[in-house]
Amino acid sequence: MTNRAKWLAKLAPWAAVLAAACVTSVPAHAQDAGEKVYKAKCAMCHGADGAGATPAGKGTKARDFCSDEVKKESDEDWSLIIVKGKNKMPAYDKKITEAEIKDVVAYIRTLCKK
Repeated sequence: MTNRAKWLAKLAPWAAVLAAACVTSVPAHAQDAGEKVYKAKCAMCHGADGAGATPAGKGTKARDFCSDEVKKESDEDWSLIIVKGKNKMPAYDKKITEAEIKDVVAYIRTLCKK
């Protein structure tokens, strides 16, 4: 085995650890950011669990994010609803950024896994 091969063999496990740390930290950051936006902008109607069972949610007929009908919708569908609004839900295109929309959609997806 050459010196270069030996050096690469020693480096490989550390590279794998570093790569895993980078990959797992991105979703955690997105989830934290999404949770922050959700709590500030969405939870009043949709509730902490996404069921829409709050007084405001019942009054506006907020959809349950964990219902089969809503779970079938794509992230793009949800993003469009957030941007343009739907029924009694207001549009958020001028209130949150595109990155925040992606983060909040990712966070909403986690609500049904709890």
